[in-house]
Amino acid sequence: MMRKAQKSRKTHETEVKVDVNLDGEGNYIIDTGLKFLDHMLESFTIHGLFDLEIKVRGDLEVDDHHTIEDVGITFGKAFKKALSDKKGIKRMAHAIVPMDESIAMVAVDLGGRAYTVLDMEFEREKIGEISTENIPHFIDSFAKNAKINIHAKVKGKNDHHKIEALFKALAIALKNAVKIEHQKIPSTKGDL
Repeated sequence: MMRKAQKSRKTHETEVKVDVNLDGEGNYIIDTGLKFLDHMLESFTIHGLFDLEIKVRGDLEVDDHHTIEDVGITFGKAFKKALSDKKGIKRMAHAIVPMDESIAMVAVDLGGRAYTVLDMEFEREKIGEISTENIPHFIDSFAKNAKINIHAKVKGKNDHHKIEALFKALAIALKNAVKIEHQKIPSTKGDL
């Protein structure tokens, strides 16, 4: 069974289309209009071995907030849809990723509870055209719409390194959590 999904979102602020394949090879076509976000999502795709296509037209003349939030929402919904009934998945996983002086630690549970605990601070107001305050907002929007529990902690001095380590750690944790290990629903409830 191929675990693929497509989701779209159209508002007065953005138009977002996401295609995801959880059993991919790290292929991507990403154009959000925000080059640093594209770079982070490309890194996520490569390290998670997902196939990902994201196309966005957003109101970047206003700022980056709507685009980042709506990509997180739409990607989260596509990820959840691709997981289907979650039969056989590992469900919980974690990853620790260093990048020079920075380190990111991410733990995920795909059990259907949308919750984030994020411990990260940034010195710079922006990286490229992205406000650093929107990085945790992206993770939270993704988690809420994918119905995933994400705990993430990032430390370091270079904000670019911290954010890139975060996206890589999230990708690796999710790659391991979506692995098919058996034929059962991994829950005492029998449902996720």
